[in-house]
Amino acid sequence: MESQVGDRIHVHSTVVGQGDRQGEITEVRGPEGAPPYMVRFDDGQETLVYPGPNAVIEPQV
Repeated sequence: MESQVGDRIHVHSTVVGQGDRQGEITEVRGPEGAPPYMVRFDDGQETLVYPGPNAVIEPQV
């Protein structure tokens, strides 16, 4: 998985009743676009994310 600052990340929930999360990648800490990513989620929370198989990266256009 590769990404760059400004890309969007969609993390699909694996828990029934819990919604998906979406946010913007604000920092790429791995080499050559690799995880981990600092993400600012749409609810304002910022956290370090190591995306799993339930995450999708939407490139910035």
